[in-house]
Amino acid sequence: MDPALIALFVGAALASLFMAWVIGAGSSGATPFAPAVGANAVGTMRAALLVGVFGFAGAVTQGGNVSEAVGSGLVGGMGLPVAGVILVLVLGAGLMALGIATGIPIATAFTVTGAVIGVGLALGGTPVPSKYQQIGAVWALTPLVGGGIAFGIAGVLPRPGVPERYSVAALAGVVGAVLVNVQFSFLGEGTASGTVRSLAQGALAVDGVASAGAITGLAALAVGVVVWWDIARDEEGGLRRVLLALGSLVAFSAGGSQVGLAVGPLLPLLDEVGMISTTAVLVGGGLGMLVGSWTGAPRMIKSLAQDYSSLGPRRSISALVPSFLIAQLAVLLGVPVSFNEIVVSAIIGSGAAVGGRDAVDARKILVTVGAWAGSFALSFALAYAAAALLS
Repeated sequence: MDPALIALFVGAALASLFMAWVIGAGSSGATPFAPAVGANAVGTMRAALLVGVFGFAGAVTQGGNVSEAVGSGLVGGMGLPVAGVILVLVLGAGLMALGIATGIPIATAFTVTGAVIGVGLALGGTPVPSKYQQIGAVWALTPLVGGGIAFGIAGVLPRPGVPERYSVAALAGVVGAVLVNVQFSFLGEGTASGTVRSLAQGALAVDGVASAGAITGLAALAVGVVVWWDIARDEEGGLRRVLLALGSLVAFSAGGSQVGLAVGPLLPLLDEVGMISTTAVLVGGGLGMLVGSWTGAPRMIKSLAQDYSSLGPRRSISALVPSFLIAQLAVLLGVPVSFNEIVVSAIIGSGAAVGGRDAVDARKILVTVGAWAGSFALSFALAYAAAALLS
């Protein structure tokens, strides 16, 4: 094997690890547990520990779809060369590191997507309009859908006529129904992914829509009953446990989505290098995110928890339920999505439902929206210019 190719791949892998660290220290490490920290359900350092562990698990078991989309779905007619991969990762990680240093939540997905498209087009690749439309639709609808769902849930939970043991239990049942239909790489046959629902159907030797619906319904009922019982015997403790469970699921989903932004550009190079599997690359990216969460996320967690909204357990639950649902949809579609866009939108929606304008920092929101829009434009422009100069 060409030693020069190996050296370049090692350089790209190191850049990918740095990107994974930055992602863990930034958006995916901060946003999943920010509502729980804001509600005083868990301390900042423990939140960083938990998000690292669950993020690693999500990266290994759900990271394939988004990684493939970032690696080969954004630019047609070519695969990025090793130098292009390094350029993408260095630019993306640099902008993310800037966001961490300044406390501004720059959107990881926007940054990496812009860099991949910019480098690819500058090197002669062709646009992929259908994928751009899908990504653009998800990005544009996320604040509206996530914030809207959170607003609606937060408007119901505090009502005296709707006790939490019923309303929160119903929400937990919805999450349970989604969870048994989520794709996991270790549940499928061969390289295919599988679901808990399909595994149960196989064990019971049944098939079809009716059995799928029955299994999903039973899972939702089981989760709802457990949560109902827990909240009925200890309301505040039960709400905190639901909040921590939801934060863990969002962290898991963050790992499955965000690892693709760090390792996706490496995947086209695996055929050239050989002897390195996609799973090994996902594990490496997951470890990088885990270390980033443990060492760099606490600052961003505090920023999100304290600056966006005055959160309690109910509003935090309202924020995390749509965050989990949108994140899993993005993983299923293989769309790179920004976790600070998902969770921040939900936090804003839940806070506005209960506290009105006083519960939301308008200036912080404007700065954040500007960072979201600017991160894509800046990364695309820098990547295109750098690639054009170096080619």
